[in-house]
Amino acid sequence: MIKNIFTKLAELCNKYILIFHAFLSMATCFVMEWLSRHSFISACYFVQDHTGAFLYNSYIIFVIYSLVLLVKRRTFLRMVLMAVFATFGIANCIILLNRVTPFGFTDLNMVTDLLTMRNTSYFTARQALISLIALALYTFLMVLLYRKGKKQEPKVRFAGRLSLVAALFLTAPLITQGLISSGVLTSYFGNLAQGYLDYGYVYGFETSMFSRGMSKPSNYHANNIRRLIKQTDQGPSGITSNDGPNIVIVLLESFFDVSEANFIKTSEDPIPYFHELEKNYSTGHLTVPVVGAGTCNTEFEILTGMSCQFFGPGEYPQKTILKRTDVESVASDLSTLGYGTHVVHNNGGNFYSRANAFSMMGFDSFSCKEMLDITEYNPLGSWAADGILIGETANSLDMTEQSDFVYTITVEAHGDYPTEPVEEDPAITVKCKGKDQELTNMWSYYINRIHSVDQFIHDYIKMFEERDEDTLVIMFGDHLPTMGLYEHEVATRDLYQTKYITWNNFGMKKEDADLTSYQLASYYLNRLDIHDGTMIDYNQDRMAKGVEASSKRYMRNLKLLQYDLLYGERYAYNGKDLYHSSDIIMGSLPVAIDAVYSYDDSVRIYGDNFSKWSRVFVNGERVRSEYKSGQCLAISENDVHSGDKIVVNQVGSSNTVFRSSNVWEY
Repeated sequence: MIKNIFTKLAELCNKYILIFHAFLSMATCFVMEWLSRHSFISACYFVQDHTGAFLYNSYIIFVIYSLVLLVKRRTFLRMVLMAVFATFGIANCIILLNRVTPFGFTDLNMVTDLLTMRNTSYFTARQALISLIALALYTFLMVLLYRKGKKQEPKVRFAGRLSLVAALFLTAPLITQGLISSGVLTSYFGNLAQGYLDYGYVYGFETSMFSRGMSKPSNYHANNIRRLIKQTDQGPSGITSNDGPNIVIVLLESFFDVSEANFIKTSEDPIPYFHELEKNYSTGHLTVPVVGAGTCNTEFEILTGMSCQFFGPGEYPQKTILKRTDVESVASDLSTLGYGTHVVHNNGGNFYSRANAFSMMGFDSFSCKEMLDITEYNPLGSWAADGILIGETANSLDMTEQSDFVYTITVEAHGDYPTEPVEEDPAITVKCKGKDQELTNMWSYYINRIHSVDQFIHDYIKMFEERDEDTLVIMFGDHLPTMGLYEHEVATRDLYQTKYITWNNFGMKKEDADLTSYQLASYYLNRLDIHDGTMIDYNQDRMAKGVEASSKRYMRNLKLLQYDLLYGERYAYNGKDLYHSSDIIMGSLPVAIDAVYSYDDSVRIYGDNFSKWSRVFVNGERVRSEYKSGQCLAISENDVHSGDKIVVNQVGSSNTVFRSSNVWEY
C-alpha cells in the first residue's frame, strides 16, 4: 500500500517535473534558511523582507535540481541532491551554534583542521560516531533505492534535456550579475554573518566558492606601484637587532574585556592585571576582520599589514594563497634587520595550515603543541592551558644572541563554552541580566577562563621583567567570543572591536590609539623607528598623514600593493622575489634519545623534549608507543631487536613529521 502510494507520487512528480522542482526548490531554500536562523519565524521574515534574494536562492537550487532531467533514475538523484542540501543546511546550523560566522566553501578546506580538534567541544568522538552511522545508514538506503527504484523513460530526447539544463546553468551567472547591479544582491559582505542573513545561505556559500582570491585593481600597472612605493618610503630604520628591543606580539584567543558588556556583573574584576597594564601602558581598541571565529584572518592582518577585506567572503588566505605564494611579513622585515623570528603556540602545527603559512612568512622557528610537553588543560580538557607558553617563549629567545621577534598564540579561552556548570566553586561568580541560565553558564565558564588568562599575562610579563632585556610586548584579542552578543550590549557598539594592551621596560611613553589589525604592528614599529617594509611603510605613511583606515583613499592603495605582492608581478620588488619562504625549524629545543633500556617486558626510551605527540619509529616503521613523560617513552620489547635503529619523531595531523631525534642503535 505505502509502496504503491510512493510509486504513484514519484511518477506524478516526474511527470510535472519542472513545476514540482520549482516548489521543491523554494521549500528546500526555506528549510535551509530556517536551519541557518534557528527560527521558523526568522525564515518567514527573510521571505517577506528579502523576497528577491529568497527567489534567487531558490532559483539556484532549481538549477541544481535540473540535473535530475539528465538521468533515468530521477527519484534516486533527486534524493541524493536533497540529502546534499540537507547536509549543508544542518552543518551550517550546527556551526552557527558554536561560532558567529556561517559555513562557507573555505570550511571544506578545514576538514583536516576539524580532525585535529577531535575529542574537543567542537568535534567529539561521539559526534564522529553518530556522523559515521548516519552516513552508513543513508548510503544503505540510497543503494537500496538505486537497485529497487523504477527507471523513468523521458519523452523528450536527451539532447533537448541537455540543452535545457545547459541553458539554466549558463543563465545563472547572468541573472546573478543582473541582481547585483540592481542592488538585490551584493558582491561584498562587510559582515559575513549579516551578508548570509540578508542575501541567503545558498548565495553566501556560492559567493564563498566562486569569489576567492583578489580581483585585479583597474589601476594596476608598474608605474602606479613604483610611484606609491616612492611616495610612502619612510627611509631606513634607526635600529638593528644589535640595539633594538625584543618585540613580542601575543594573540589572546577570544579575549574580551567583559567590563564593556552592559549585561554582565561579576563578583570581582576577572582581569585585574590586564586593566593595570591598560592603565599604565599604551592601549586602545582594535578593529578586527572576524567575530566568534576565524582567528587566522586577524593573525594574517597583524603579521602582514594586509587586509582580508579584499579576499572572498569567509576566505582564509593562509589556506589559499599562502599555500603557493610566499609573502612579506613583519617577521621577514625584521629578519632583514638581523632579528631572530619565532612563533610559539599551544595548539596543532597544521591547524589553519600554520606550519606552512609561517614558513611562507619567513619565520625562523615554530614551537607548536606537538613540540611541547603539555600536561595542563582547561576544566573541559579540550584546550591546553597557556602557562606552557611562558617557558617556551623564553626558550625561543635563547635560540639567538641578538634581539628577537616572537609571535605567541594562546588557546586557553577558546570556545565552545558549556551550557551546564563545570566548576563547583568558580573563582568568579557571574550574573547576566536578561539572559537564560544556559547562556549565563556559558559566560561564567568563559569569564573564569579569561581570569586564568589574566594570570598567564601576569606571569608572562614577569618572565620578561626577570630577563632584564629591553622588550616591547603587544597583546590583543583576536575576536570577541560567541554566545549571542549584540552590538547594543558592548560599549563600542561594534562587535568587530577588541582591545589591545602593551608593556615595555625601556620607557616608551603611554600613547593610546585605536587601530585596525593591519595597522597594529606598523604603528608600534614606527614608534621604535623601524621601517623598511613595503606594507609597514605604507601603513605608517597613511597614519602619519591622518588618512582614515577605512577610507576609500586608504583602502584603494592598500589593495593595489596587496595585489602586487600576492598575485601580481611584484613591481614593488622590481619583479624579484625578495622574501623567500624559510626552512622553518619546528621547536626551540632538539628532540634527543639519551638511553634505551629493557624494563618489565617493555623497552624504555629516555631522552629530552618528548611530548604526547612523540612517536617511535624502528627501522623507519612506526611502532606502538606509550608516553610516560617528557623524558620517557615505552614500546613493546617485541617491536625492537638488537641492531635496530630507533628514532623518535614529533608527529602532527596528517602524519606530518615536524622534527626527529638522533638515531639510536639498539
